[in-house]
Amino acid sequence: MQRKGCVMAVGGANLDISACADQPLRAADSAPGRVHTSAGGVARNVAENLARLGHATRLLSAVGDDPQGHSLLAATRMAGVDVSACWVVPGAASASYVSVHDHAGALTVAVNDMQIIEHITPERLAPHARQFQQAAALVVDCNLAEPALAWLLANCDAAPVFVDAVSAFKCRRVLASLSRVHTLKVNRLEAGALSGLPLGSEAEVEAAAGWLHRQGVRNIVLSLGDQGLYFSQAHGACGWQRALPVTVVSTTGAGDALLAGLVHSHLAGAKLSRAARFASGCAALTLTVASANHPGLSVDRVDRWLDSVAA
Repeated sequence: MQRKGCVMAVGGANLDISACADQPLRAADSAPGRVHTSAGGVARNVAENLARLGHATRLLSAVGDDPQGHSLLAATRMAGVDVSACWVVPGAASASYVSVHDHAGALTVAVNDMQIIEHITPERLAPHARQFQQAAALVVDCNLAEPALAWLLANCDAAPVFVDAVSAFKCRRVLASLSRVHTLKVNRLEAGALSGLPLGSEAEVEAAAGWLHRQGVRNIVLSLGDQGLYFSQAHGACGWQRALPVTVVSTTGAGDALLAGLVHSHLAGAKLSRAARFASGCAALTLTVASANHPGLSVDRVDRWLDSVAA
């Protein structure tokens, strides 16, 4: 039986500035292209995607008392997410993420300024403990400082916890709490940073997943870019989901859509193999837009698109 209640998402909310070149990039040179600005942040993106997939979702994040912060809250609210628990921090700058993509849409380099997330502390989280315990699911990202991550995973054991590793640098913040993770979404670099193992071959990918299972992670979804993903359930099913054919506009937000699809599928009672396919559909659709969230994302749209791919 699935838990009732809303999904709680805790972590980053930031302004995304995405630059996509129209031709191959050259070091130390400029290139013509397009620059797109939108609401972003891992936890915020997942929350928006889940709202579009039909779930009651509440975001806990921190923004500055500046135009960017108020714009982030307004955009997230308009997407159907409850932002009443977000903190507006006077004197602090809202988080921002600047990414540069090549002419094929692939990420080349990115810089994020997430200092404001340091304001999300165990002391600020504690008053929301009951909401976390009663949540249908808890989504956290590793933008959070290690004390906040540790507090969440230690005090919210009643709800299944879905973790986005975020980056090879930040993912190590959750290393000591892996035994409390229900579902971990990582890419090749992040899985390697956590396990210390190489992931060059399929056998090595499977070995890294096995290592993560031995640390206590129940479900692992390991994203491999254009190679698709590997999914694995402790003492259960495992397998490969091929990458779905799509014309890439931007890779920003695709991993967040993937995680939202996994949360949605879990709440719908789907098996992990089915969840991996649906989540891959969410990610593929997001690859086709410049913003971090597909404005037309819905369960029906994902299902219809997956049917068309299979036809």
